[in-house]
Amino acid sequence: MLTALLAGCRRAERESQRRLYGLYYSFAMSICLRYTRTRDEAMEAANDGFMKVFRDIGRFDPARHEVSSSFRGWLKRIMIHTAIDQYRSQHKHQYQEELSDAAYAQLDGGSTALDSLAYEELLALIQQLSPAYRTAFNLYVIDGFTHEEISQQLGISVGASKSNLSKARAHLKELLKKISHHAYAGYVG
Repeated sequence: MLTALLAGCRRAERESQRRLYGLYYSFAMSICLRYTRTRDEAMEAANDGFMKVFRDIGRFDPARHEVSSSFRGWLKRIMIHTAIDQYRSQHKHQYQEELSDAAYAQLDGGSTALDSLAYEELLALIQQLSPAYRTAFNLYVIDGFTHEEISQQLGISVGASKSNLSKARAHLKELLKKISHHAYAGYVG
């Protein structure tokens, strides 16, 4: 089915594009939501990403690999880059954070409030981070980019990338402490 949809998209058939969009919209949104502050921004990034998919569908070669997983990987890369492009255009001067602040400690091991959080709750916590921290965290921790790649993608230094990741982890740690404290107070009180 996917192979036929992709062939239809290569021929710019609107029905094939509509069906492919419907099939992968949730997947695309789940990626874009990690990089944006609001659902509307995520929708804009996802829609822009799909425009790139439809424009560049000829570059995707379904004969090279297993179609479904390789298409998902190709789509994921497009959505990440589109969300980053949107981030850069909307937050041109906000992604470089002060480097003079003291470095924060990383999240420590052991059982934490994170163990009991649902995906949506974790996503909501990440979205509370500043755009610079959120982007560095998502690129490094979730999507596996190196600090060098993040530096190139965002136009910041490797040190700024490391600093933003460290601060993102520290802020998430503080948010998790607040959740743990509220959960504990709920059991005691």
